[in-house]
Amino acid sequence: MATKKAAGKNGASGLKPEQLVQFYRDMLLIRRFEERAGQLYGMGLIGGFCHLYIGQEAVVVGLQACAKPGDSVVTSYRDHGHMLACGMDPNGVMAELTGRAGGYSRGKGGSMHMFSREKGFYGGHGIVGAQVPIGAGLAFAHKYKNDGGLSFAYFGDGAANQGQVYESFNMAALWKLPVIFVCENNKYGMGTSVARASSSPDFARRGDAYGMKSMSVDGMSVMSVFEAGQEATAHVRAGHGPVLMEVHTYRYRGHSMSDPAKYRSKEELQKMREHHDPIDRLRAHLVDIKAMDDEGFRTLDKQIKDIVAASAEFAQTSPEPDPAELWTDILVAA
Repeated sequence: MATKKAAGKNGASGLKPEQLVQFYRDMLLIRRFEERAGQLYGMGLIGGFCHLYIGQEAVVVGLQACAKPGDSVVTSYRDHGHMLACGMDPNGVMAELTGRAGGYSRGKGGSMHMFSREKGFYGGHGIVGAQVPIGAGLAFAHKYKNDGGLSFAYFGDGAANQGQVYESFNMAALWKLPVIFVCENNKYGMGTSVARASSSPDFARRGDAYGMKSMSVDGMSVMSVFEAGQEATAHVRAGHGPVLMEVHTYRYRGHSMSDPAKYRSKEELQKMREHHDPIDRLRAHLVDIKAMDDEGFRTLDKQIKDIVAASAEFAQTSPEPDPAELWTDILVAA
């Protein structure tokens, strides 16, 4: 199946103003949350690895707006934004980042390993590409149960060359599993650009070998992502099998908090921030259609800052896990 360039410059023109405002709010929450997480990491309150989603907010917000109750989501270690977009409580997410008992994994998972079955979020995973076969497995479960759900399996360009990704593509296409494989191409893996790591950097085309519907999407426009997501979910829910969606995006921070990102120029980063920022682009559109004014933006920004401040306070005041937690979640009773 030929690859389709999905969604135009503006995209999703049929969206109602209140939907666009909600997109703006959701992206702003992720942006402010990640900024505060970066601050807490710098203060030594977050240990281990911490991968921020700043710059990529439009991808998960646009796609999760296409999800229905009962759908499943799985992603990699750059996962805080996905959790928030799934409706997980910022307090619980931030508390998990700081390793506190009030976190979603009771302080035992940290940044890269937290879950919420209630919200259909089956984890960020630390092994590169390992979440993709899990996403295919979740899709198999949906098909086996005939529950009408589908699976969103997110992975990055750095994972796109892993063998298990293509085994998952093959099985999903063979069995027509209800899964959308989302390649978040932010142009850099762990310090290596796509051009240097992939002989064929057009990742959407890789679905052609399996007869999969494939899409290439502007991931810096939440409206374009939503429009493509509507098409992809309709295809999958109709029983036509999986979709591979390459979403072109950009991360503003390093690969993780310990990465100085010296492999790209300041000019490149500045150009992306000034001309392609997903939040600024949507804000300009909201102004153009007179959906919000300056006062509305200020009010919303304060609301979001208050939510994030409360999550940071909760995370710092939540108790440490009881030592007895070392012995929980190890075995499943028969």
